[in-house]
Amino acid sequence: MTQQELQQRFEIPGILRFEPGEGGLMAAHITAPAAEATIYFQGAHLTHWKPAGQAPVLFTSSRSEFTAGKAIRGGVPVIFPWFGERHDGKAGPSHGFARVSEWQLAFAALFGDALHLIWMLEPNELSRSLGFDHFKVGYSMSIGQTLTLELTVANDSNANDSSSGSGARTPEEMQQQGTPFSYEAAFHTYYEVADARQVSVEGLGNTEYIDKVDGSKRKRQQESLLHLSGRTDRPYLDTTATCVLNDQAGHRRIVVQKSGSNSTVVWNPWSELCAKMPDMTAEGWQRFVCVETANVGENAITLAPGAAHSMKAEISVEALA
Repeated sequence: MTQQELQQRFEIPGILRFEPGEGGLMAAHITAPAAEATIYFQGAHLTHWKPAGQAPVLFTSSRSEFTAGKAIRGGVPVIFPWFGERHDGKAGPSHGFARVSEWQLAFAALFGDALHLIWMLEPNELSRSLGFDHFKVGYSMSIGQTLTLELTVANDSNANDSSSGSGARTPEEMQQQGTPFSYEAAFHTYYEVADARQVSVEGLGNTEYIDKVDGSKRKRQQESLLHLSGRTDRPYLDTTATCVLNDQAGHRRIVVQKSGSNSTVVWNPWSELCAKMPDMTAEGWQRFVCVETANVGENAITLAPGAAHSMKAEISVEALA
């Protein structure tokens, strides 16, 4: 859809407009009464959210290249259908194809002070080249004083199209033959903080996690608060808990409530890894912490033909007493 077509169909004067953003990539620019935001069509990628009267809540790297087909560094990347490297030994972009695919805007309306949007992702040339041709994804956003994100994935394969045969089948072949489809998903959210060395995350006490910094060993966090003191890469499993990111130096707390999610990922590259990342400044790691609403690893979702699953995050900001 061209810029002119987007404007004719969805523009809300003074609230929602469509213009090329960084790197010339098309973006939706929002100035609703309760919040301002920027969303790129590539990845349906929310890069900026600022509730009225608050500082920006999302971190986006000043060195992100904003190039077609390359993931944007920061904001809220949508991870689907796999988390991290592809697991079946085949080639594919890190964290799946959703964040580097062009999404379609299907709905936009102002309800009260918040703007509601619905984005759609269906099989495209990239997904088909990777073996994924039977899915539909809907992504709804409510952008206001609270940010609500909901990702719904459907298995669009035909249950009556199952063919007989012997031998092992890949997940993609199984999906095409009308059998269950398994996937991982995450809102890989980069939260802006004043100093990552002074933050704490609550809500993950007594929860098992995979320590990807320590050989992917399974561990259990006994402490009620997680304090970051070095590189952190932890998918927490079997948790539906609300998480609170306490930004002491920024004098605020970010509350992340969720549903349809059984994993939470906490990530920060710290100084050594950050220095090796071409789309980050050397000190960028100090300014964000990722707390990701997710279903990954053994919490991956399996859908029967025709079934769907929704994962939802509700994000709000409070002043620290």
